[in-house]
Amino acid sequence: MKLDVTFFISIAAVLVMFYCFYLVVSLKKMVPGGMVGKRWNFLVVLVTFFTLGYLTTPFFSVIPEPVLRLIVAFIFFFGAIYVVMTVKLIYRIIKELTE
Repeated sequence: MKLDVTFFISIAAVLVMFYCFYLVVSLKKMVPGGMVGKRWNFLVVLVTFFTLGYLTTPFFSVIPEPVLRLIVAFIFFFGAIYVVMTVKLIYRIIKELTE
């Protein structure tokens, strides 16, 4: 494992993801049930997945390339799902507030 700039950026990203994980779990108690609650639960699952995925990034230099490509592909794929879920959740919240 190389201790270069990429390694330290990866460690910083992991720390940010742990903070995000803490936020989504602690905010879960304040989210009402219904559609928003269901979507929030799914967001918690996605943030958990991302946190686990980000934990692999400091080890990218020792992971075989085919496995590395698969990990990155999964992070991108679920990242896209996360963005869609977040936008839809914000849309529903705005819609509820404006009705």
